[in-house]
Amino acid sequence: MQGFFQRFISLYRPIINELNNLLGEYDLSYSLWQVIYFIKNNGPSALVDISNYYNVEKPTITRRVQRLEEMNIVQVVPGKDKREKLVHITSTGEEIYQSCREKITELENTVMEGIPLDAQVTVFETLPQIKKNIMEGK
Repeated sequence: MQGFFQRFISLYRPIINELNNLLGEYDLSYSLWQVIYFIKNNGPSALVDISNYYNVEKPTITRRVQRLEEMNIVQVVPGKDKREKLVHITSTGEEIYQSCREKITELENTVMEGIPLDAQVTVFETLPQIKKNIMEGK
C-alpha cells in the first residue's frame, strides 16, 4: 500500500507534541514516560531490556533513568548479578504513572472520536505486527 509510511509518520510528531504537552505538567517528556511505562508494565527491569524494547542505545536509557531517579520516580538497585542494575518504580512514580495514564487515556479517547470501534481495534492489533515485521527485516 503506497503512502502508508507517509501517513503513519505524519501522525507521529503531532502525537508526541500532544503527549509532551500533557506530560509537561509533571516535568516529564514522552521519552521519560516510555521508561516509566515499560517498568510499570514489565516490572523491575534492566537498562538493556528497556533499550532493546525501544530500540534505543543503552546510554540514552541510562540518562533517562538518571533523570527519573533525580525526580524520585524510579530507583535503581543491584540485580542478582552485581553488574546488572534493575530499575524499579517508586511510590511517587506509581502516583505519577496513574495520573498520567488517566490523562493519556483521555487523550487517546479524544483522538479516536468518530472512528468506529472495529476500526480502532484493527489498528490497535495491526501496529504490533507491523513493528514485528520491521524488526525481523521482512
